[in-house]
This record gives sequence, structure tokens and C-alpha cells, in this order.
Amino acid sequence: MNPLIGRIGTIAAGARRTVPVRSTGAVLNGIDVLQRDGFAALQGRKVGLITNQTGLNRDGVSTVRLLHEAKGVQLKALFSPEHGLEGRLDIPKIGDQQDATTGLKVFSLYGETRTPTKESLQEVDTLVFDIQDIGCRFYTYLSTMGNAMQAAADHGVRFVVLDRVNPVGGVSTAGPVLDDGDQSFVGYHTIPVRHGMTAGELARMFRSEKNINVDLQVIRVEGWRREQLYEDTGLTWTNPSPNMRTLNQALLYPGVGLVEMTNVSVGRGTDTPFEIVGAPWIKEQRLAEHLNAAGLPGIRFVPVRFTPLAAKFPNEICGGVQLIITDRQSVDPLAIGIQLMCSLQARHAADWQTKNLNRLLSSAKVRDAVLAGRNRVEIQRLWTEELAQFEQRRRQFLVYE
Repeated sequence: MNPLIGRIGTIAAGARRTVPVRSTGAVLNGIDVLQRDGFAALQGRKVGLITNQTGLNRDGVSTVRLLHEAKGVQLKALFSPEHGLEGRLDIPKIGDQQDATTGLKVFSLYGETRTPTKESLQEVDTLVFDIQDIGCRFYTYLSTMGNAMQAAADHGVRFVVLDRVNPVGGVSTAGPVLDDGDQSFVGYHTIPVRHGMTAGELARMFRSEKNINVDLQVIRVEGWRREQLYEDTGLTWTNPSPNMRTLNQALLYPGVGLVEMTNVSVGRGTDTPFEIVGAPWIKEQRLAEHLNAAGLPGIRFVPVRFTPLAAKFPNEICGGVQLIITDRQSVDPLAIGIQLMCSLQARHAADWQTKNLNRLLSSAKVRDAVLAGRNRVEIQRLWTEELAQFEQRRRQFLVYE
């Protein structure tokens, strides 16, 4: 039943999108622009490429292949983020490897080190970043970019971002801004959970606000408007990570992901990760009733039972809810995430283990308010001022209309 419910939810979301925003022409990511312009920005450069399976041009050709074959460009090394060069690994640490196509060494940035080393940059004078982000603060590809920018600055290496669209749009920002001092690999900078920026825009912000003295160039996206979701671009979806398989999951992730460090399953090990939440101790009808009573726009919660095959509670029957997006325009993932916390606290406080609740939330005042039993509306007001300040901060770094 779980895959069927997920497919029904996807169809419903597409049918109920109230204000479709269609592209007026071909959307070109940074790699497409670079290729169209004859790789001019990289002529004569010795390149280290940070990429994974999402590094593709509009026709599905990999950036690895394009740079390897480009005249005047010397591709010297490859670097891979979490999940590896092919995006298939879901393990705590990944080792270096060799790329079968080019024969180049692939330096893992999710292994013994998460930063390019002096040795890995020996033959490189330009680092190029080409990875699809999903618009969420704790998705680790942004941290990989930030760490690599600092390494480039430390070793006198130029840094080029081949920018890509934000698949969940570039207008909405939401959630608390990360508490200063709580920076980590799942929280690189003091930005909200949903930042509404592209990787290139964030690179500009990181360089300025984190004082990274790096020679930065952003090859901009063309033909994309900030209000467009990925479905409006005409670009082919490639799973950014093993459990990020649909646009619906990317939309829900900033909210649902917030409870992942507690003792609930967020659907890893099922066909619908981040579209389902549960645990063996959850009474699914009670939880669904409480969630639906909140009246959140664009979402319905269906009581379900499911059995994950991996990750948390493998082969255990879990009670929980399936999240059905009914309107992508109005759905608010942060409202969903906070309401999940409030409902778990209200209905299952004795069983819900919250020791690590702040790991991805990174806001002590919001965590404390949840555990004190305050309601969602009150909690969301806690970040109103800091979010407004972030929107002022980000304005100077935005490059798209």
C-alpha cells in the first residue's frame, strides 16, 4: 500500500498546483552555459571537479566527461561529496577511489577528511563545484562547497561554481536561523532551514560573511525565475541522494527531516522516504487526527502502518502518517515539521526521545518551546525577526529575478 499511497500523493500534488509557473524558454544550468560559451572560463586551467551523479548538462552528459574532453581544459582530479561520485552510497564514511571513465583519482570529501587537502590540490589551480542542492540548510552538499572554498583560499586556488536552480524555488525562506556557535557539517552557516538561494548565491554569501578570501566566479543559470519549481524548468530530475527521489520529497525534507534525529522513522528503507513518518510506539490514528486538526495548507496526513526494510526499525511494523501534498504552492514544510514535533509531544511525549532534537533544528529556543508544549503558531513567531534579518542579509547576494 505504501508505494500506491505515495503515487496517489504525487498525482494529487500535480493536480492541485494552483498557480502553475511555466518556463518561457530553455533553462540552462551553469554547465550548459559554460559548454555553450566554449568553456571560456576554464581555458588554460588545471581543474579539480567537485561533483556527483547530478553533475549533468541539459542533455544528460556528465560534467566529468565534458571537462575531460574540453579543449584547453586540463581535468586533473575529481572530488566527491556525501554518497560518493555516483550518489549510491548511504554509509558514514567513503574512501578515495578511481574513476573508471577518465582514470582520474576521486578524492572523497566524506571520508578521512571533508576538505580538499594540500596533496589533493597539488596539480590543481581551479576548483569547480557542480552539484545539485535541494534548498535545505542541513543537506550537506553546501557544507562540502563551503569547506572547499576555504581550502581554495588557503592554497591560492580559484573557485568556480557551476550554478544550478533551486528545485524548491528561490522565493520562500522559512525556519529558525542556525544559532551562532552551532555550526557543523549539517549546519555550515547562520542561515534558516529553508534558505531560498542557489549554490552560487550561497557561495557569494559564504565568501563575504565567513571572510573566505577566495577568487570566486559563479557561472550563472539562465532562463530560470525564482518562483519556478523544478517541474517548471524542463530539466530532467536526477536523484540528488539515495533517499531524495522526487520533488515532493525535496519539498517535505526541510520539515520532516527535522525529526529524523529522534526515535522516529522518516521513511528511509521504504519506497517513500520523507513522505512517511512513524514508529512502533505511534498510534497512527491519534497522530493523524492531531496533525489534520491543525489545518495546515496544502497537506493531508493519512494514518498508515508500514515496515521499513532498513535504517530505523528495520522489519518492525510502525504506526504513523503518510504526508500527501495537495497543493505545492501553499504547502509549508517548516510548519509541517514544527507541527509534527508539537503533535508528537502532545500525543506521545512518554515515548518520543528528544535528546537529539536540536541536531538539525539548531535553535535552542525553538526546541525548548516544543518541549514546553507551546503551539505551532507561537513557535513559528519565535523566528520572525531573525528570518526578516536574514532576508535583508541575503538580498545583496541574489543574482536571479
